[in-house]
Amino acid sequence: MDSIKSEQSFMDKIKGIGLQKFLAPAALVIIYVFFGIFGRNFFSYTTLVNILDSSYYIGFLAIGVTFVIITGGIDLSCGTVMMAAAIIGGTAYKTWGWGMLASLILIMAVAIAFGFFNGLMVSRLNLPPFIATLGTMMISMGVGSIVSNVRSATFPTRSNPDGWFKNYFKYITEDNFSIPTGAIILFGVAIIAFIILTKTKMGRYIFAVGSNKEAARLSGVDVKKWEMMAYVVSGICSGIGGIAFAAVYTTVMPAEGQGFELYAIAGAVIGGTSLSGGIGSVFGTMIGVYIMSVLRAGLPSMDLQAHYQTFFTGVVVIGAVLLDIYRNKRASEVKVLTPADAYKTEMLDKISLMKSESADRSEIKKMRNEMTTTYAAMKKEERAEKIKIKAEEKAAEKAFHEEMKKKSI
Repeated sequence: MDSIKSEQSFMDKIKGIGLQKFLAPAALVIIYVFFGIFGRNFFSYTTLVNILDSSYYIGFLAIGVTFVIITGGIDLSCGTVMMAAAIIGGTAYKTWGWGMLASLILIMAVAIAFGFFNGLMVSRLNLPPFIATLGTMMISMGVGSIVSNVRSATFPTRSNPDGWFKNYFKYITEDNFSIPTGAIILFGVAIIAFIILTKTKMGRYIFAVGSNKEAARLSGVDVKKWEMMAYVVSGICSGIGGIAFAAVYTTVMPAEGQGFELYAIAGAVIGGTSLSGGIGSVFGTMIGVYIMSVLRAGLPSMDLQAHYQTFFTGVVVIGAVLLDIYRNKRASEVKVLTPADAYKTEMLDKISLMKSESADRSEIKKMRNEMTTTYAAMKKEERAEKIKIKAEEKAAEKAFHEEMKKKSI
């Protein structure tokens, strides 16, 4: 079996891994190296910290929305829910006199409540996810503005004793050296999400719901329960994202957050999560998020404005969706082995058997050369036969049209 794999071409191996899963990390490395070569002071610790800082809240949102997209749904409200929760928590601290820990717990509670509300509308009331979460987007924006009385919420600075939570996302030493500790939390959440999706019953059922909801239901899966749980997970991640945003940026404005969900969805799609449902990877999503963060930090280093990031992100998303369509199309195709392909498979099996029996190397080489020559000849004959058949079909079609013209006259 190992020898058969060794006979595969590099592209065959890539297809085995998954074209989109291979291209996402390759694109991240290429983009990072490109900006490092052509950008101004891009290969610096400060730039790296900025990349990590800007990826925190989008990263948390993207992890949550990955769960939802895998079920075949969508969450357009995660960005505004994150900001609504943050501004409500900030208002509780600044205006209502709550302690910082209680305010942070409130941020999580508000975000989880919105996630539960989304799950209820989609799974129990059977509303289309697009409409349900679009409505929640507007509701959360309104709730945040109403509770804060359309005022911004300012969290305590790092020097304030109540600003202790900021160190969990960015620790600054006494000599003003920044350590992006939030990256540890982000990857910690990503690892937990990965374990849930790949090692638990919840993850298996979420994938099952996204692959075929009716088949999952007939198999005894509680589709409504696990579909709701996906939106609850998105709410939890939105709450963590709200805390991360408050830690990094301090001030939260009312009616903010619209558009963040698009970057979260883009990160998931770029990372290989299929909008059709049933396919997704948390670590792929993380790569997609970092691709956008590198674009955000790299374009200014080349004296390009922020709107270029939106443009290039859109291009990358379209490319990722086209790859997803191509992958689904290839997966649905019925693959029929031609005589040449069947011959090659048979010969590879024979060569593998000879290697396992420690046959003479010259005999193995002779058989491999024979296989290469015969396979090439058979492929050539098959191509010639296809050309001949197409020519005959074209001639028959032409004759048919001419016959129809004679009858019409």
